[in-house]
Amino acid sequence: MSRVTAQLSVSLDGYLAGPNQSLENPIGVGGLGLHTWAFPAQGAQHEVDAAVAAEVMSGLGAFVMGRNMFDSGRGPWDLSWRGWWGDDPPYHAPVFVLTHRPREPLVMKGGTTFHFVTNGVESAVQQAREAAGDLDVGIAGGASVVRQALRAGLLEELHLHVVPVLLGAGERLLDDVGEPALEQVEVRSSPVAIHVRYRVVRA
Repeated sequence: MSRVTAQLSVSLDGYLAGPNQSLENPIGVGGLGLHTWAFPAQGAQHEVDAAVAAEVMSGLGAFVMGRNMFDSGRGPWDLSWRGWWGDDPPYHAPVFVLTHRPREPLVMKGGTTFHFVTNGVESAVQQAREAAGDLDVGIAGGASVVRQALRAGLLEELHLHVVPVLLGAGERLLDDVGEPALEQVEVRSSPVAIHVRYRVVRA
């Protein structure tokens, strides 16, 4: 059976995105700095970061994300909006988007189809498991969906890419998640990030 995992870049002070997220700045002020380990602005990528980046999408057969990761809106759908990634999103698999507003599935190039789920994270994860088959399910974000999955006992592995950036405000990752037991499985580091893999231990 497929596992449910999450791969997330996070600041030293625990933020997944900076403050003042908007259509023009979807990761918030300073949020792009969380991803320089994977997408260096200049210079060569460190070999550890390159190896981790190559593994991020490996073995995943379906994804779950929140509406804010697909679209910055909160009200009725703008049906002309097709996501942040252009016509060929990087997922190349079914993606189940948690939302309060129904929308017909959106078929994109490269094998990505966005399905819009209105009946909660448990349903989204179950549909993603069925779509993934023997492959894993990746919870792509944002922070709210990861928190919901942790609270519901659905997340099995949490991969954090901890970046030496202080954002001070924004979208915190691990607020109000109960008391999940995390077992540290692996740590790799480079000058710009510490990559930690945790197993979520269930009683």
